[in-house]
Amino acid sequence: MTRTDPLDVPRPDAQLHLGVFFQGVNHWTIWSDQASGSQIDPASYRRVAQSAERGLFDAFFLGEGLRLREVDGRIHDLDIAGRPDAITQLAALAAVTERIGLVSTSNTTFNEPADLARRLSGLDLLSEGRAGWNVVTTDNAWTGANFRRGGYLDHADRYRRAEEFLTVARAIWDGWDDRAVSASSGAPAWAAPGGVRQVRHQGTQFDVNLVPTLPRSAQGHPVIFQAGDSGEGRDFAARNADVIFSAHGNDFDDALTFADDLRRRLRAVGRPDDDLRILPGTEIIIGATEEEALEKKRWIRLQQVTPATALGIAGLLWGLDLSDRDADGPLPEEDPVVAENDGSFGARRVADPRAVVAEWREKAQAHGWSLRETVIALGPQRGHVGTPAGLADKFAHYVRHGAVDGFNITPYLIPDGLDDIVDLLVPALQERGVYRTEYTGTTLRDHLGLREPLTHRSTTGRRQAG
Repeated sequence: MTRTDPLDVPRPDAQLHLGVFFQGVNHWTIWSDQASGSQIDPASYRRVAQSAERGLFDAFFLGEGLRLREVDGRIHDLDIAGRPDAITQLAALAAVTERIGLVSTSNTTFNEPADLARRLSGLDLLSEGRAGWNVVTTDNAWTGANFRRGGYLDHADRYRRAEEFLTVARAIWDGWDDRAVSASSGAPAWAAPGGVRQVRHQGTQFDVNLVPTLPRSAQGHPVIFQAGDSGEGRDFAARNADVIFSAHGNDFDDALTFADDLRRRLRAVGRPDDDLRILPGTEIIIGATEEEALEKKRWIRLQQVTPATALGIAGLLWGLDLSDRDADGPLPEEDPVVAENDGSFGARRVADPRAVVAEWREKAQAHGWSLRETVIALGPQRGHVGTPAGLADKFAHYVRHGAVDGFNITPYLIPDGLDDIVDLLVPALQERGVYRTEYTGTTLRDHLGLREPLTHRSTTGRRQAG
């Protein structure tokens, strides 16, 4: 659904939102470069968060890893691995930042709502309304083996549990009225009668009976983020989320198709079609010229996809141990072994490896690619590459035509990977009037221009987004 008419701009005043994703376990962050810093040093987190705040970003976002990636039962030692508890880390960052939102990835499969809702509420209060919760689920026994009950949840069941989890969490957050605590020392009681209510929930997943211990923050509830690309995931986001992450941000038409689909789902559940912010994850590579940017991209990909990493990725596709092969040589001659996915490497095997291998062989032969070059060219494609001016024009087109509301940026280098974006891209966006020049609110909900929490709305007269 291409929109090419320069006069047909459906959202001429739209503003781009930016977040930064501090990944933790991954091979996309370059650890071998001399400029790379520690992934577990608090100074690295502080540096990234403060750089993002200097760039007027909406949020600093922490990933979660309940288990390190493994291959055939062995720790995948090519990964960067460093994920302290997200809420603990974000609480520390709340003390050294002032405006930027602080988003925790926290799992609904292996947590309990009474505990997690309280911890998120604590972060929201400590940060004065800057907390967000990226609601994630896990459906594999590979991760479940870390927990006493272990186990596996079917794809649909994990969303049922997540939705009930959110229902309980919201009831806990709404357990205190806004004026529950007396504002005067002369009041007859500290809490207004009925101002704090018991939460009683009995469902298929949870049986909860408690009195909430914390009031709501300045933004009412932590902002709800979600990343789900399946039909169930998109429906879950339409019913529950304030922001959705996606993998649909590299190509304009693909991003617009995804966004239009989300808007249809929002309308189907009775929400305004601008009620959900869409922030695809992306990587941004900037050069002074297009040629310099492309050369920089090539260097980055070679650092990210080392020979050993290329063999690991290809081994997943072939279903074979390729660690003794030459990554700079030809593709394996063997046919792929089709095996049931066991969660190795923290990733899923592809549905039809034979078809993918056939495509890889055809293109490698046509271009004269080695195995490593093939993995780089045909593996997951990430991000946007260009000059500050070119990228600013591109992103302005994306947001003004409704393909995205912004991007969640994954730096390829920690802790200084945001510097080019903050120092070069942000000013170019501001020149085009598509990016804020200052924070105009104090909460994460303010930054994103979101309406009040879903449970605070009446069915008529919904408050408009800011």
